[in-house]
Amino acid sequence: MGWIFLFLGVFAEATSHVALRATNGFTQWLPSCIVILGHLVAFLCLGQAMRTLPVGIVHALWAGMAIISVAAMSAIIYKQQLDPKVWLGMIIIAIGIGVINLAGHTHAH
Repeated sequence: MGWIFLFLGVFAEATSHVALRATNGFTQWLPSCIVILGHLVAFLCLGQAMRTLPVGIVHALWAGMAIISVAAMSAIIYKQQLDPKVWLGMIIIAIGIGVINLAGHTHAH
């Protein structure tokens, strides 16, 4: 169940970060509400994920998946194209996420 909360939290956070651009300095109410609600949902999900998964693993995966998700969503929504070197860096992050998952858990809560 922790994994589901982690993925939901990453999606909520990525959505709120992408919506942040549309707030126009928090002068637009709908995107501003999406940002605030997205962060609230993200932290609630993160807290639930940490009930069953180690904190270090959750935080590493959270950060890596959020970076990749925000970049991908921004490319789709705002047509922001990133340099191939940036995508290479994100692929390296994804490989790191895979290594973390393959390494297993060093301890349980």
